[in-house]
Amino acid sequence: MNWNLQPDSLKEKLALERARFEEGHRLICGVDEAGRGPLAGPVVAAAVILPFNQGELVAGVDDSKKLTPARREELNRLICQKHEFGIGVVSAEIIDRINILQATFLAMRKALSRLKTGPDIVLVDGNHAIPGCGFKQQAVVDGDALSYTVAAASIVAKVFRDRLMEKYDLLYPEYGFARHKGYGTPEHLAALARCGPCSLHRYSYRPILEIAGSWGGEQSGGWPDVRRSPEGRSAQNRPFKAGNLGK
Repeated sequence: MNWNLQPDSLKEKLALERARFEEGHRLICGVDEAGRGPLAGPVVAAAVILPFNQGELVAGVDDSKKLTPARREELNRLICQKHEFGIGVVSAEIIDRINILQATFLAMRKALSRLKTGPDIVLVDGNHAIPGCGFKQQAVVDGDALSYTVAAASIVAKVFRDRLMEKYDLLYPEYGFARHKGYGTPEHLAALARCGPCSLHRYSYRPILEIAGSWGGEQSGGWPDVRRSPEGRSAQNRPFKAGNLGK
C-alpha cells in the first residue's frame, strides 16, 4: 500500500489505518453498528477489512449518518464488491434479554466471526473495546468520522439494517418501519398508541414498556409479554419469527 498516492479525499480517513500499518499490522479491520437507538428492530454490526490493493479503496466513504440513502446504497455496493466484510444481527428479543450494550458487542463479535480472514487489529467505533473479541483492538471515539474502515463498516451496517426494516414493513405495515426504521418518530409513536407494540419492538425500552403496560400485558421477565405477530398471535406461537435473524 503506497499511502502517499492516495487522493486527498482518502488520506485523512486513512490516517489511523496508516499508523497501525506502520506498527506492523497488515490486516486492519473497522467495526461499527447501526440501530442502538430505535424502539424496534435488531441491532446490526459490520466488520470491514482494509484491502491491500489501493485501487480497491472506495472514494467518498464517510460516516453513514452524513450520507443520503442513495449515496449509502451506492457506496455499500462498492464496499461489498471490493472489501472483505462480515455482518452480525441481534434481535430485539435478545436486546431485551441482555441489554443494548451487550447486544451491540454480540453483533460485533458475530460480524468478526463471519470474516474469512482474521484481522491483525480491529478499530472499534466508540469508547469501548469488544469483550471476548479475540483480536487486538483500538476503540476510536467518532471512529466513523475518523477511520476509513470504521466508516465503511458504518455504511454496510446501516444499509443492511435499513433493508431489514423495509422487509419488516411488509409484515407490520401499520407501523411505517420502511420510513422511520424503528426510531421513535411522531409517526411511530402514534402507531404504537393506536396498535400497541409488536414482536419487533424492544420491550426493555421505556416508551415501549409504558405502552405495552397500558395494553394490559402480563409481566414476564420484567416487562409485559404482549409481543404480537402479524397474525395477532403471541410471538411464541407465530409461524415466522423475524427475531431469529439475530440468533
